[in-house]
Amino acid sequence: MKHIYFIITVLITTTLAAQVPSGYYSSATGTGFTLKTQLKEIIDNSDDGLTNEYLALDLGYSALYDTFQNSDVDLYYENNGTLLDMYSERVIQNPDNTNTNLPDAYEYTYGVNQDDGTLGTAEGQRYNREHTIPQSSFNSGSPMRNDAHFVIPSDKYVNAQRGNLPYGIVNTSLQHDEYSNGSLRGENINSGVVAGYSGDVFEPIDEFKGDIARLYFFFVTRYEDQMTGFNYVMFDGSASQAIDQPFLDMLYDWHVNDPVSQRELDRNNAIFAQQNNRNPFIDNPQFVFDIWQSTLSVNEIEALEAVKMYPNPANGNEVTIESNYDLNVEVYDVLGKKITIQKITSNQKKLNISTLSRGVYLVKLNSENGSIIKKLIKQ
Repeated sequence: MKHIYFIITVLITTTLAAQVPSGYYSSATGTGFTLKTQLKEIIDNSDDGLTNEYLALDLGYSALYDTFQNSDVDLYYENNGTLLDMYSERVIQNPDNTNTNLPDAYEYTYGVNQDDGTLGTAEGQRYNREHTIPQSSFNSGSPMRNDAHFVIPSDKYVNAQRGNLPYGIVNTSLQHDEYSNGSLRGENINSGVVAGYSGDVFEPIDEFKGDIARLYFFFVTRYEDQMTGFNYVMFDGSASQAIDQPFLDMLYDWHVNDPVSQRELDRNNAIFAQQNNRNPFIDNPQFVFDIWQSTLSVNEIEALEAVKMYPNPANGNEVTIESNYDLNVEVYDVLGKKITIQKITSNQKKLNISTLSRGVYLVKLNSENGSIIKKLIKQ
């Protein structure tokens, strides 16, 4: 595969490709929106004449609950086999990318308290199927309605509270609603990576923001040829970029800052076993950058804060970081593994990257005033 800015590391290839059939992505050789179309042909339900052809299956709406029993089971937090609901699972994501798991306010067991048309007037009463892209955007058509790659199990009440709202970052200085695991509903903050939208939004907790982002990247790729007929505030009406700019920048930010987890890898494998297609952006996170790099806002790529890091992309063994205050710098790979820690001061502005392989990294800059994360590409 050709890449403009970076190639995937051996570690990532070994980890993410473990359950991907041999040759599954062999036809994904382009960049930009050409790559997006190539991925669509790999994961759709049409015979596109590929050497390695897997036709996606539409199992119907009722089959989602059956799929969830394998794809969305809590083997990661309480690890007790209950339903894993991104809107109720209580997880605090720590600055060092570790998690603190808190007792859930309630839990569901598959087959018990499944939505039967009653209750759902408060949290913890029923669970149902949440379309992260609302059904109204595609007129409840199939196979979209039945696609487990972007439909998730969720508490019925919180699902209804989110309704058709887009995802965003809630301005907590204004009136807003908060649910049991910290998910929020309220007015978008309309600044930073979410500048450009001022309506009400729903914000999942940090632990699942990247998960949500990759569901969206899957949807606009899988249904690329139908996107111009879909109507939703997060979409731009095109088949190419597909996601409207404020939301594209936000979803990319979520994708980078909440890397692919083992839970997502397992979920992808479980859905593949049922539907016969995969989410490419879980298997290979760099596909997101390869496709949308030319449309991401400069503010998102280089970050909004005054701290400067250059050259980026970097060809040598060090980059310069300019700041008005001392920084503790942590470098992570795209899977969230911490690689190195270094101190940056007014007298020592060089970050040593000599041990880094070619690829994309997250550089977390910690100061007494807070933290920011920048993306670093080493060529």
